[in-house]
Amino acid sequence: MSPTPDVPGLFDRAEEAAEAVRRAAGGRTPRVGLVLGSGLNDLVERFADRRAVPYSRIPNFPTPTVAGHAGNLVIGSVEGAEAIILQGRIHYYEGHDLDSVTFPTRVLQRLGVETLILTAATGGVRSDLRPGNLVCLSDHLNLIGANPLRGPDDPRLGERFPDMTEVYSRRLRHAAKEEARRLGVQLASGVYACLPGPSYETPAEIRMLRALGADVVGMSTVPEAIVARHAGMEVLGLALVTNAAAGVLAAPIRHEHVLEAGAKAAPMLGKVIRRVVMRVAGMPAGESGSTGEFPAYRPD
Repeated sequence: MSPTPDVPGLFDRAEEAAEAVRRAAGGRTPRVGLVLGSGLNDLVERFADRRAVPYSRIPNFPTPTVAGHAGNLVIGSVEGAEAIILQGRIHYYEGHDLDSVTFPTRVLQRLGVETLILTAATGGVRSDLRPGNLVCLSDHLNLIGANPLRGPDDPRLGERFPDMTEVYSRRLRHAAKEEARRLGVQLASGVYACLPGPSYETPAEIRMLRALGADVVGMSTVPEAIVARHAGMEVLGLALVTNAAAGVLAAPIRHEHVLEAGAKAAPMLGKVIRRVVMRVAGMPAGESGSTGEFPAYRPD
């Protein structure tokens, strides 16, 4: 069903929000976007020259209600390489529809973001993953039961049937792993299973996910990744394992433990993100071709 004449469509609402951000940003237009997951708000402190815009001041922008999600759009820089940082995300389980969940990604699209780095706090499905481990996403399982692209087609946002063969950019994964290796940080590869939440998974569900090939599980990231690819962005997904999934260990899973684990491991994740931003900021997506090569950067 098409929107009624007096209700702006998704494209127009995203453009209105983007224009408000442009005014607040004073003309700064980074080409790299970063979404911070639960317990990872402090990663924004690794960026200099910060200018923050509360979500509440951006037209049409939804506001997160979950602890650990500050609700600010921040523009900052690393050694002159700039990024737009979403300090907190909106979740399907909060009662929002997927249009609202992915609206910030659409705003980044209208702002000209070409590379999107998604971070998430996740449960470790694979038996060798423990709290504090970092995982570079290679693929995902969308088990929410819905797709964020469902609805009226607007070619200004992307093509109707986008290819999802490589949701998470091979070249960005190469860059992240290379930078992690230089930092002495272990960065595993894995498949992310996205469930609707908000309850954590049962041990039986974790056994199912393991049989399906999942390595980590969470309640976000996948809708944003789908929309980002629809928008033509390159996507890098970095998951922080904050807890062993149900049935892997005997201990119950609590959200405050997730936030604590995120805070402890955030500095390590922040170092990797900082290096990746320095390597890709300012370079048009796809410029390096299929070789995975990036321009030189200045190490820390």
